[in-house]
Amino acid sequence: MSAFGEIFEHEWMRRALAGGALIGFTNGFLGSFIVLRRMSLMADALSHSMLPGLAVGLLFFGLSPGGLFLGGLVAALFVAVGAMLLARGSRLKEDTSLAVLYTVSFSIGVVLLQMLPPTQVDIKHYLFGSVLGLGDADLWIAYGVALVVVPGLVLFQRPLILTLFDPAVARSQGVRVGAVHVMLIVASVLTMISSAQSVGVILMLGLLVTPAATMYLLTDNFTRMTWGGAILGSLSSVVGLAISYRFDGLPSGAAIVLVLGACFLCAWLFGPRYGLLARMRKPRHFHEESLQRWEK
Repeated sequence: MSAFGEIFEHEWMRRALAGGALIGFTNGFLGSFIVLRRMSLMADALSHSMLPGLAVGLLFFGLSPGGLFLGGLVAALFVAVGAMLLARGSRLKEDTSLAVLYTVSFSIGVVLLQMLPPTQVDIKHYLFGSVLGLGDADLWIAYGVALVVVPGLVLFQRPLILTLFDPAVARSQGVRVGAVHVMLIVASVLTMISSAQSVGVILMLGLLVTPAATMYLLTDNFTRMTWGGAILGSLSSVVGLAISYRFDGLPSGAAIVLVLGACFLCAWLFGPRYGLLARMRKPRHFHEESLQRWEK
């Protein structure tokens, strides 16, 4: 207990814990919509496409969190919108267009990183995360994103749910499916940019998707999945951060994702209904008509 209490003695650690918990909560809540909409691979592409924006932001604005946020936002939205326009104006599908643009974008980011002058903070922290380096401005960005994303998803929950499960029915009910899709993309970009400092562009997909995937194995209730994923993301961020603090040299982003991975493994193995052990114990049931057909 004394070792755990030592974490709260440092102001920078208390700031990191608060930021990590808030970022994990926002990612866990949004992740349910991403998983059910089957946008995980798109989210991965958008996270990697932020890299050149972060590099350009660092070049023009230095280590200003606002400049890095703006650069990453512009880069990710450019790739997302560019993929949609390319798919509509050619015979390519949207996933192919997205794959081309995001790999080119990520490559540009890698090249720009090599051209940047040395700074006080290694830009590679944005690749693998360094939540211990969160500043006050980073916290304000995380607060602002959370206040926009979470209430927005709650407010538009009905059209979102209709679109997630049956876009055709959603259109018949007057829901603008395309607008809902764009809203999810914007929410994903905002959330991932606020997570860049914590887990980095390489690992942020794990923080976004893994809590929701874990809850998907534990419940069929959408409300439990969203809020449970948010709580799981928040708690896992705090635990991962504490582990990173105790084991010097372990990147905080990797520690957080590893904790989430352990939770996912437990859900996959021991889930009460969809876990591996539960499915192995479940007796097979055959339809009565099939049994009668076999008896003949």
